[in-house]
Amino acid sequence: MKEINKKIIARDGDVILRELEESDLELLAKYSNNEKISINLRDRFPSPYTIEDAKNFKKMIDSQSQKTFFAIEYKNNYVGNISLSLGTDVYRKSAEIGYFIGEPFWNKGIATKAVNLITEWGFKQLDIVRIQACVFEYNHASQHVLEKCGFVKEATLKQAIYKNDEMHDEIRYAKIKKK
Repeated sequence: MKEINKKIIARDGDVILRELEESDLELLAKYSNNEKISINLRDRFPSPYTIEDAKNFKKMIDSQSQKTFFAIEYKNNYVGNISLSLGTDVYRKSAEIGYFIGEPFWNKGIATKAVNLITEWGFKQLDIVRIQACVFEYNHASQHVLEKCGFVKEATLKQAIYKNDEMHDEIRYAKIKKK
């Protein structure tokens, strides 16, 4: 892929946030069709994850008037997604961050760079002052990423998550825009 054809949102060295492209969909389906990924995501995330799910996801994000879902690229390879879901009503100054990295690219610092990039982008480009993350208690890797990125653990919501027929705690993290 030639970089000039990409709609780049942000970059930190070898990590780029950009719009999702048709050429990413096969890898999106491959990386997403992994229980180690789906176990940490909400049930609306299909499991198993098919190429049709990837195509439907791209249609959904292409229809957004304000783009807030992006591909993560590492060394010219699509490796995952990251997003900010904007709040509404009294939560309109907040957004929830969500992300995943394909398993072949774990433990390379990609998620940390991507979270920092979208957080900085969100505070500069969107009319928000707070970004929060809702992490399942057993997802220690994501908790570590958020802590490295300056997110603060605000609360543990006891037995708030029902996933795979079991109750789990939710760990709530947030980062507030500096004035």
